[in-house]
Amino acid sequence: MQMKWADWQRAAGPGLLFSGSAIGISHLVQSTRAGAMFGLGLLGVILLINVIKYPAFRFGLDYAHATRKTLIGGYRELSSWAIGIFVLISLLIAPIGLAAVSATTAAIFAALTGIALSIGLLTSIAIGATVVLLMVGGYGWMDRLNKLLVAFLTITTIAATVLVIPRVEWGTIGNIDWSIDPLGLLFVIALAGYMPNAMGGSVTLSIWTLKSQEDEAAEEHLPIGAMRAGFLASYGLTAILALCFCIMGAGVMHSGGIAPENGAADLAQQIIGLYRETLGSIPATLAAVSALCVMATTMIAAFDGGARALGAMHQEYLGNVGGRASNRGYFVFLLISAALAILFLLAAMRSFSAFIDLVTSISFIAGAAFALMNHLVMTRCEMPESARPTRGMRALSIAGIVIMSAMALMFFVLKVG
Repeated sequence: MQMKWADWQRAAGPGLLFSGSAIGISHLVQSTRAGAMFGLGLLGVILLINVIKYPAFRFGLDYAHATRKTLIGGYRELSSWAIGIFVLISLLIAPIGLAAVSATTAAIFAALTGIALSIGLLTSIAIGATVVLLMVGGYGWMDRLNKLLVAFLTITTIAATVLVIPRVEWGTIGNIDWSIDPLGLLFVIALAGYMPNAMGGSVTLSIWTLKSQEDEAAEEHLPIGAMRAGFLASYGLTAILALCFCIMGAGVMHSGGIAPENGAADLAQQIIGLYRETLGSIPATLAAVSALCVMATTMIAAFDGGARALGAMHQEYLGNVGGRASNRGYFVFLLISAALAILFLLAAMRSFSAFIDLVTSISFIAGAAFALMNHLVMTRCEMPESARPTRGMRALSIAGIVIMSAMALMFFVLKVG
């Protein structure tokens, strides 16, 4: 059965919010650095990471659509250890991730506009503006703005990539030097941490799925197949754009033998400056505007998702299984998230790339635990049989868990060694 355009928009809504939150540090910073450091050598790795993580993310949408509960409710039904792991990991990683996203956004804005303010001050202003916009506009405003920004950044990113293609050294696509270099392997683990998103994004996706349907009667809900199709289209977009940023890094930086800078502002200014020098002002403007859109969507969605996740955890603590916070609770948790992000920001601005690698590496190590819990929720918790994953999806999910667990073990071996 063919869906109408309005139904496609509804089906893709939560997935596009996921894309907006995903297309950020993993793409602009890590994918660009991957291209700068190894040319096209990590294109296959980026694609593989997106594939093996797909089941765990989609399970967040599946569970929420089938049970009308957030994925946190599934963790609680699964066991007390699952909800404990989620709370511990979330409280440790979420504020650091918000600080990293905010600092990158402020750096891109400073590089694009030339504003001579400290990154710390600019980041705090960006966080404050995001909080105010979310409080005033709410979910509906965020959903509409996100769709607009994602559409714009897709067009500008692809356009900038096309302009870079003639400068790419295509022979580097077979470069596997990273596989025998401990530092290269550690970077791959860091790259995988937020590619395309931190695994906790599956919980946020479940919350957005419920939020998008809260004004619909039960009979108006789209079938699960339509929701899955909408998410797959959005997820595929995140993978394509990740490849684009890697190609841009390879064409602009690796081909010129230029190493990426460490600081947030320095990296942003370097990328824009190199585009201007090598390709001209129009591609440079396209790249800069695309980068700013990337980080704007990520920052808005990340703060909204973080606040809603905290609210859902609070509701679980109160015994409201699968519940979500009220608007007042959402505002409170939004302010708490902003305050924690600023605190972490002030403590971690000395070495931006090391900070990003730490956040993304921790995220990837935790990712295996999230993937396992999501798999168990979908195979053991109570839900309609029609919503459970197919045999092929279960196999891909298990493969992802095994690969992520092996990489997490490798991370500890490399660090100890």
